Amino acid sequence: MTFTDVSFFIFLPVVFSLHWALPNKFRWVLLLVASLYFYMSWNAKYIVLILFTTAISFVCGVLLEQAKSQFQKRCCLIACLTASLGVLFVYKYLSWLLELLNQFFALVRFPVAPMSVSLVLPVGISFYTFQTLSYVIDVYKGKIKAERHFGIYTTFITFFPQLVAGPIERTSALLPQIRANRNFDYEQAAYGMILMSWGFFKKILIADKLAQYVDPVFNAATEQSGFVIMFAMVSFTLQIYCDFSGYTDIAIGTAKLFGIDLCRNFHGPYFSRSVKEFWSRWHISLSTWFRDYVYIPCGGNRCSLIKQFRNLLLTFFLSGLWHGAGLHFIAWGLIHGILQCIEKALNIFRRKPEKNSRVAVICQTLLVFVLCNFAWMFFRAETIRDALWLIGHMFDGIGAPIEYLRAGYQASAFTYKEQIIGVILPVVLLGIFDYIDLKQDCIKLLRKQKKLLRWGIYVSVTAAWVIGFIASLASETTNTFIYFQF
Repeated sequence: MTFTDVSFFIFLPVVFSLHWALPNKFRWVLLLVASLYFYMSWNAKYIVLILFTTAISFVCGVLLEQAKSQFQKRCCLIACLTASLGVLFVYKYLSWLLELLNQFFALVRFPVAPMSVSLVLPVGISFYTFQTLSYVIDVYKGKIKAERHFGIYTTFITFFPQLVAGPIERTSALLPQIRANRNFDYEQAAYGMILMSWGFFKKILIADKLAQYVDPVFNAATEQSGFVIMFAMVSFTLQIYCDFSGYTDIAIGTAKLFGIDLCRNFHGPYFSRSVKEFWSRWHISLSTWFRDYVYIPCGGNRCSLIKQFRNLLLTFFLSGLWHGAGLHFIAWGLIHGILQCIEKALNIFRRKPEKNSRVAVICQTLLVFVLCNFAWMFFRAETIRDALWLIGHMFDGIGAPIEYLRAGYQASAFTYKEQIIGVILPVVLLGIFDYIDLKQDCIKLLRKQKKLLRWGIYVSVTAAWVIGFIASLASETTNTFIYFQF
């Protein structure tokens, strides 16, 4: 089941109604059953992996508190990390590594039979694995107490709104809310419904529409040239943002219906003035996870400049690898790591704080947006070779600008009407929303407006994505969320 399945629009009202009808002491049971059902509706047998990883981390947390020496604690931590990351490795990376070995042996003409393994990648495995790891590491460091109620702990790990694509919640933020005696809050629920509607708007009217153009281009990369590539590059930059932030909005909004607050995962990333700032606004729960559990333990900024560069490159290497088993994902991560190293080096030579004009701010923002576009090419392409082909042929024919644009337009999968109504207007609304949201909560601001304006926007946005959703069902073109593959 996903948020864009018809079954979800039946599942959610039923769970919501039962949740608030039950006494508080039984609500975690309902959330646990609902979460397990939510995941099992995709593939029932893979629930075993979640329960295994959850059980290992739960037992490890208890043993860590009972350990009498630092040696015992370290052994317990290593055992848990090995078991949890071992499951992740087998299902996500083993097939890819065997393929690389086969290619290597073929290159050196080593006589060995090709090795292969065929495993389905469990949805959300990277997300719930990292959530359990942060719990165990925090218990090990003494930051939190180990949870002694296995049922409530399992509810914390499997909570269905954020189970398959985050945000990656910290124990200290989410687990106490699962335990808490929550009362229904109309304001919180209303906010959640509005946020969900905005998430569906971004997913259905922007991300899924742009996918119709992006996918054919990247799936046949070596057949493309010119403005077709340029437009596909920018389209994917917007698509992945609307797809993933749309999922996050729906997840956070859904959680609010149950009186639970999840952490913010996006905050206007394409308005960033540096790559470092971009990563403080993009996939915030993951970037802070790597900061706290990789970058800082390696030394962070408390070391020489060379070691800081090492720490950045290691962190973004692992971030790229986390996103997928492929050299192009690693390349994407290292590009962001190298860009941050360059920024850090340049900042050393700035003796005084910058006083940027509005023009300078706009130029910096555009530069970061262009750099992100460039990096996304490696993320979306099937291979590094495809990414380099697309980049190398992006400007073919640009010497004749009119013809360059015309050829790209003629190759577009959209009609003129669809471009204006179906893509451009929603993107403009997205830009306005994100810009306002940089300084104040856009939804809270909207809720302060006069009733006619407020409800006019609510109805318009909701009607737009509902019509788009129905149209996608009729044409059977509904796309799953991109980050489900991670």
